[in-house]
Amino acid sequence: MEMKELLEDYGCLTFSDHVMKERIPKSTYKAFHESLDKGEALSRETATIIANAMKLWAIELGATHFTHWFTPMTGLTAEKHDAFLEPEGSKATLEFSGKTLRKGEPDASSFPSGGLRATFEARGYTAWDCTSPAFVKDGTLYIPTLFCSYTGEALDKKTPLLRSVDALSKSAVNLLPLIGVEGVTKVSASVGAEQEYFLVDDRFYQKRMDLRLAGRTLYGALAPKGQELDDHYFGSIKRKVGSFMRELDDTLWKYGIPSKTKHNEAAPAQHEVACVYTKANITCDNNHLLMMLAKDIAKKHGLRCLLHEKPFAGVNGSGKHNNWSITTNTGINLFDPGDNPANNLPFLAMLACTIKGIDEYAELLRMSAASAGNDHRLGANEAPPAIMSIFLGEDLENIVNSIINDVEVTNNSMDRFETGVSVVPTFSKDTTDRNRTSPFAFTGNKFEFRAVGASQSIAGPNTILNTILAEEMDQMAAAIENGETPMAVIKRFFKDHQRIIFNGDGYSKEWEEEAKRRGLPNKKNTVDALDCLLNEDFIEMFARHDVYSKIELESRYDILMNGYIKIIQVEALTMLKMARNELYPAVSRYINKQAETAKHLEDIGIANDFMKEEVGDLARYASWMYNEMQYLDKAISYAKSIPDNHLKLKASRYRDDVLVSMNRLRETADRLETLVDSAEWPIPDYVDLMFGI
Repeated sequence: MEMKELLEDYGCLTFSDHVMKERIPKSTYKAFHESLDKGEALSRETATIIANAMKLWAIELGATHFTHWFTPMTGLTAEKHDAFLEPEGSKATLEFSGKTLRKGEPDASSFPSGGLRATFEARGYTAWDCTSPAFVKDGTLYIPTLFCSYTGEALDKKTPLLRSVDALSKSAVNLLPLIGVEGVTKVSASVGAEQEYFLVDDRFYQKRMDLRLAGRTLYGALAPKGQELDDHYFGSIKRKVGSFMRELDDTLWKYGIPSKTKHNEAAPAQHEVACVYTKANITCDNNHLLMMLAKDIAKKHGLRCLLHEKPFAGVNGSGKHNNWSITTNTGINLFDPGDNPANNLPFLAMLACTIKGIDEYAELLRMSAASAGNDHRLGANEAPPAIMSIFLGEDLENIVNSIINDVEVTNNSMDRFETGVSVVPTFSKDTTDRNRTSPFAFTGNKFEFRAVGASQSIAGPNTILNTILAEEMDQMAAAIENGETPMAVIKRFFKDHQRIIFNGDGYSKEWEEEAKRRGLPNKKNTVDALDCLLNEDFIEMFARHDVYSKIELESRYDILMNGYIKIIQVEALTMLKMARNELYPAVSRYINKQAETAKHLEDIGIANDFMKEEVGDLARYASWMYNEMQYLDKAISYAKSIPDNHLKLKASRYRDDVLVSMNRLRETADRLETLVDSAEWPIPDYVDLMFGI
């Protein structure tokens, strides 16, 4: 692609602000932006003009249908396609009104609502998110929307995110004049998302029932080579993978998604694509679209894109690093420390509010990254631990300590980096190093929340981050208005919540013990992590900021817990079917084959003790495998028998009984894989999957 074509094609499939400006009257464009700035609803006239312009633009790109694209609480995206075509007798017209743009009515009964809606109460509404641009994909105009019930409760992930953005802006605009920042009328959360994923050859994918149904390998002995040589990380990109990456980039750019970086990740077959910052809800939509496109494009290249957090045992899983910052409408990044952070009052205020918020609401932040898939990853030596803490780096921690202890700040931010090579010039170092073991790390002018799972929507974590920062900014503003000086409040916040700061190795056993002494929560699995959604103090905090009502939080507890149960159940049933119908019969056939060989050796007078020993080992493991299949079957039956109204108990049984039985069965089956002839093993192994491209 030539440079001119690259620049001209950027955003060509997106009804961006630039496209809108070109296609609607100036007065309509002005009215549209005034409504955004004031937070007011669009007039019917403005919506009608925009809808007509959007329709004509989409048809020019080959669109025949439109869809209200939303994110129900399945964690996936949803779409129902309607044609522009409206029959009129023997002829037809193309219709798309302002009302149709602004509002849709999909059937809400089949989406999880956690008790918000009964099955017979089917009506739900989608409402246009006019801050996120529409786009054309596969002959359809996609319109990003909210999804709410007939009675107004949020049935999606976008609505609470947008509410949290409003809450953040309101609280920040109130606080900033009190700390010397004038003229700010709006504050936005900016987010950049890094997406990790695995690529496997489609030929092998199709032969693995577990990958097709569960998204991860439920069986698989470790390959002789994994990631121990560190040769895949940032290594040269294979030709087939590079072809996929090029098409993914080209397509993302056409949608105006600012894909910036791509590289091989730590594990074999693992890769990453990173996009630069934009507003939180737009980044969220972009990331959902990126995941859809990555899966589609991979198929075109004979590959499959795996977004599960832990598709392979024994190597790194996949996360989605969420880079979060706060920016005013006057262009100030409130997390930018500047040249003199010790005297940068707005920065210190935001830092203090963030530290206090992460400490007080650590359980909520942990919950936002909780899922059955992410349970395999969090806390392992590859991802942040389940213990929430903040990494600040040496310089910022010195500043925090100096403020707490009323001593002069030592500022090392102007240090130079010396390479020791005469021809290479020195350069200034960043004020902080990187800490890959920290779940929440300051990285120069933003915080990076590294616990989010690869398949998860970033809407939930950013809703939590925005809301808790709004809460702490309100508390800081109230304290200042009651007579405390800004620096006194900042010092108090730092001192009272210093325990959440940790710059060391988050993987170490010593940190887990130290965190316990500090009183930091350690929710190691989803079942325990979800409890905080029923905490009355947290419920009241969300209600104060109009982000979630009590019934909305209770519904999410129900949905997330049920989701956990169903995922483990699907995995367990898949595992059992593979064992019964594929692995165990293959092992039995191989035992029989080896036994016949041993008998043949005996018949011709050749010593066969070694063969008898091999057959004995195989038979012993096969016996264990058979027994573990029975244990798993019984564990599933017992867990399924627990009534749905005992949700925590049911989920606990899947965690403590079903998962434990699954792990035992896998351990035995994986051992058998190493003993059975590769030609006789019925499914592709880790060598095929991770090194087969």
